[in-house]
This record gives sequence, C-alpha cells and structure tokens, in this order.
Amino acid sequence: MEEPQLIEKLRQGEIQAYEYLFDQYYDWLCNYIFQLSGDRNLSKDIVQDVMVRIWEKKKQITIKGSLKGYLFKSCHNQFLQQLRKQKKQPDLLDKIRWDAIYESYFEQKEDDTYLNSTLVKLEELIDKLPPKCKEIFIMNKLERRKYREIAQDMGISIKTVENQMSKALRIIRENASVLMF
Repeated sequence: MEEPQLIEKLRQGEIQAYEYLFDQYYDWLCNYIFQLSGDRNLSKDIVQDVMVRIWEKKKQITIKGSLKGYLFKSCHNQFLQQLRKQKKQPDLLDKIRWDAIYESYFEQKEDDTYLNSTLVKLEELIDKLPPKCKEIFIMNKLERRKYREIAQDMGISIKTVENQMSKALRIIRENASVLMF
C-alpha cells in the first residue's frame, strides 16, 4: 500500500490500514528503540504508546515527510521523553546504602538482623556480574573509588570503566524486581 493512501485510510479510521501500519513497522521500531535503551520491555512500551497515540489522533495526523520517518521521529521523541522522566525520579540504586553493603559484603557479619534479605539479594546480583564488570563495580560503589583511579589501577581507559559501570548498573536495574526497598 502506498504511503499517501495508507495515511488517508488511517485518517478515515480504517482498522485494516492501522493493522497494516502496525505489522509493517512495529518490529523495526522496537529494534531501533532497543538499540538506544537496551531494554526490550521499554522498547515495546514506547512503540505501543506511539502506535496507540497515532490511532487516537488519526484525524489530526499531518505527515510532511515519509511515514517511516514520522514513526521513527515519534518513537525517538517518546524515548527521550522517557529518559527525562526517569532522570527526575530517584533511581533505586541511588537509595541503596552502599556503606552497609560494603560491610556485609567484605566483613560477612554474623548478625542476621544486619543482613536483611534485600542486601543478600543485592549481593547475589553483584556476584553474578561478569568478573571485570564486578571488580569495577565493587571498586566504584563499595570502595568509593573514582573512575580515574580505577582506570589507572587496572591499566584501562576511563571510557572502559564507564562502559563497565553502565553495564553493571543496567544488569542490576534489569534484575531490581528481586530487590525490595
């Protein structure tokens, strides 16, 4: 189906046109947003939100360029909006008492009241990180060392430290549902 014809049928509320649009672009858009976010569920949510909004505002749709470009830009903007919203909300990882985890992780206190289930679960997540990632994470979050210091001590670039920390935080965030704050 030609783009102008598809857009016109969408404006008229033809469900077949909307289904065609969804079938043609949904996977492609999800993959694009996944490349930006690294989160499959977030990618699906963003694309679904854009698709729903297109259907809800079908009569007002004005597309000056290509339909593909319009969808791409809409999803990209929705992703950026989601990022802004996340930055305003405190991150779960920012609420963690890293000093308490440091003590429990390295000193292995015997007191069961000290090692509550959240700390134990978080320690398990840290232990499951890839070795280099885990080492850098511990040095930064638990030993409170700066990226520059870590890079010098390990003989790697600061960018590598940043990438490994991003990876560690992403893994922990993705598994944060097991933590109860």
